[in-house]
Formats: sequence, C-alpha cells, structure tokens
Amino acid sequence: MWNREGRRIWLRYSDGATGEVDLSHLNGRGVFAAWNDAERFGAVRIAAHGAIAWGDDLELCPDALYMALTGKSVEEIIPGARALAEDA
Repeated sequence: MWNREGRRIWLRYSDGATGEVDLSHLNGRGVFAAWNDAERFGAVRIAAHGAIAWGDDLELCPDALYMALTGKSVEEIIPGARALAEDA
C-alpha cells in the first residue's frame, strides 16, 4: 500500500490567504498515482496560467485550492457564479 503521508502543499495567495492544503486524499488515484514518487510530488510549481502543476500533465485549479484553504464558497470568491450557472 502506498503512503499517503506528506502530500501537503503550502500556498500563499495575493489577498494574504496562506496555509497548508492536504492533498493526500488524491494520492495514488488515477493520474495522481504519479505522486507515489515523492520526488515528483516535490516538483510542484505554479504554471504560467496560475494552476498548481506537476510537470505538463498534472494540474490543480488554484480557485479550488483557495476554497479548500479558506473554506469560502464559489459565490464568495466569484460573485454571480450561481447566476451564470443557472443561465447556462
């Protein structure tokens, strides 16, 4: 069995929100099996378009991580998001 320990990243956003996000629930699942290699997980970076990335083939949405970090809802960080979804 793979080790889920240590699959956390520390983030700082431009509004001052900072903290650690635990990603261990993703480790070993589908494309996240790449994180079974600790070196690969440690190679995290911010992609040119702002995504949290590991190489060119694995990215996480910065907005989703922001919500996980702060506990804020989609409507709190993207005003009008519910109205847009209803109009779609």
